[in-house]
Amino acid sequence: MGKSQVRAITAAQTDRQTGTRTLFLASLSILLLALWTTLANAQETSPDTVTKSHGISTFGELKYPADFKHWDYVNPDAPKGGTISLRGTGASGTFDSLNPFILKGEPAQGLGMMYDSLLVGSSDEPDSAYGYIAETLEYPADRQWVIFNMRPEATFSDGVPITADDVVFSYDILMEKGHPVYKIIYKDIESVEALSPNRVKFTFKEGANTRDLPIVAGGLTILAKHYYQDRDFGESTIDVPVTSGGYTASDIKPGKSITYCKIADYWAKDLPHNVGTGNFDCYRYEYFSDSTVAFEAFKAGAFLFHEEFFSKIWATGYDFPALSKGWVIKESIPDNRPTGTQGFWINMRKAKFADPRVRQAIGMVFNFEWSNKTLFYGIYERTDSFWENSPMQAEGLPQGAELALLEPFRDQLPETLFTEPPFTPTISRIDQADRKALRAAGKLLDDAGWKVVNGKRTNDKGEVLSLELLDDSPAFERIINPYVENLKRLGIDAKYALIDQAQYQQRQEDFDFDIIPGRLVMSLSPGEELATTFGTAGANSAGSSNFSGISNPVVDALIVKVAQAKSRAEMETAVRALDRVLRSLHIWVPNWFKPEHNLAYWDVFGRPDTKPLYSRGVMDTWWMDQEKLDSLKAKGALR
Repeated sequence: MGKSQVRAITAAQTDRQTGTRTLFLASLSILLLALWTTLANAQETSPDTVTKSHGISTFGELKYPADFKHWDYVNPDAPKGGTISLRGTGASGTFDSLNPFILKGEPAQGLGMMYDSLLVGSSDEPDSAYGYIAETLEYPADRQWVIFNMRPEATFSDGVPITADDVVFSYDILMEKGHPVYKIIYKDIESVEALSPNRVKFTFKEGANTRDLPIVAGGLTILAKHYYQDRDFGESTIDVPVTSGGYTASDIKPGKSITYCKIADYWAKDLPHNVGTGNFDCYRYEYFSDSTVAFEAFKAGAFLFHEEFFSKIWATGYDFPALSKGWVIKESIPDNRPTGTQGFWINMRKAKFADPRVRQAIGMVFNFEWSNKTLFYGIYERTDSFWENSPMQAEGLPQGAELALLEPFRDQLPETLFTEPPFTPTISRIDQADRKALRAAGKLLDDAGWKVVNGKRTNDKGEVLSLELLDDSPAFERIINPYVENLKRLGIDAKYALIDQAQYQQRQEDFDFDIIPGRLVMSLSPGEELATTFGTAGANSAGSSNFSGISNPVVDALIVKVAQAKSRAEMETAVRALDRVLRSLHIWVPNWFKPEHNLAYWDVFGRPDTKPLYSRGVMDTWWMDQEKLDSLKAKGALR
């Protein structure tokens, strides 16, 4: 552990942050690793200068030297052993595949533990990565290529050595049969070639923005070429594959649970990256039909760790005997990352949502203030930025470097973007139907050509403005139904559709919806991966995270500016400009956030004194306290 895990999960939240079901997106760890980019050694000026290093940092020096002993946030003497159990999540409440790299199937949670990559990141730096399967890397000042020098001791789970040929195969098979998003991620890779059994070179396309590309390459998940020689990589399966990571799947029970346990002779177990991390022998994910059943199971000790995403349960549900006896701990810990883009996403691919005034009107009648007081027990704040809880959030009027970035696009942007602070959602009265907001939204619809005819918003073609808010879980019902009622008060033919989870996943991947709820995790160091979420490249790529279908030349240009930034200050300025533009386009109805993790767990764990700055730390740095576990078992609290 201690490294970015390969998961095919983009969370669509139920009540706030990381969701309890998936909006499938292939292997987002690849995207996360793409964020660790390569402008270390700023003193280099000659394109012929080649740097050889144990790691790279985007905007400054690496925190950890080549001979580092362990990450600063771990307990290097942490005990090893035991099993941590937690709730598994999935778009259908179960899983049917151990292949997270393709569009087919519902992959199990936790598959990232089975795979390694050439580079890994630390959890207390926003933009650094260190050699893992690759002991060192070499790259020129212009980042036009990168060579990874691989550890000869690295092996797959069956003991076969990991070689440069496996790296080439991994790239080729993901491009040929992997999820469509890989063609976006790797679009600027010209070639991958094995120079020797333990030396592999990635060459990038001429004219490409190469700042991020060495780390995009370093984030490639390593797959076993020999294993797939007689197997179809493009098919979902629950067969346990040969993998490159330190854990392997066992006790696989679709609909019930899946367990990942350590490989005893894992080649990297003594690397400094793993000292004090991966302290549990096994990780078990328990699956349940819905959140209520899962919470009751947690209270009974069926699994040991739980992150709570429901404000009502957090405020009123933690009054069970195990908590009052001190057997279960309830606490909130800070989340220092951007809180994520949670909202109701409006599908702009549909002509009826093409006018931004229509989208703004739809957003105006979501009454957060009423919802927060009535439904959320006042514990949330309103989201207004795509980079909430970070210095990348746009504020005030555009000035200085941010204004200079926006100025060339003035004729393509609304004038208010330059004369007013960035768009912030309407603050409503604490009444479900805020008449002032309804009147303002109604005027926007009038101006957009949707007049009230026989109680329905109708255009000059006689078409009625209809809207279906689609979901696959009843968890949002208490929030969505009042919102739908407000939309109806506007004269919109609005309805809430609750469909089965498999159908929902398919419709989301095919962009067959009007509005869906969803949350996307935003990076501390964004780059060109933003094109899959906000760029034209992702707008029509099946299964991408561009839920709104936004395809805007200014947004595309600003994404390039973000990716080309040569300092953190420059990057943050470009992201603020992008945030300002996105907010002006009304592509979503922003929801709410709380910059904390709400955790509940049976008191059987130990943990370091220092929490990783950019992680919960639970999976990587906690450990099983056998004395505590034995005590609770002796009291009959746990079996």
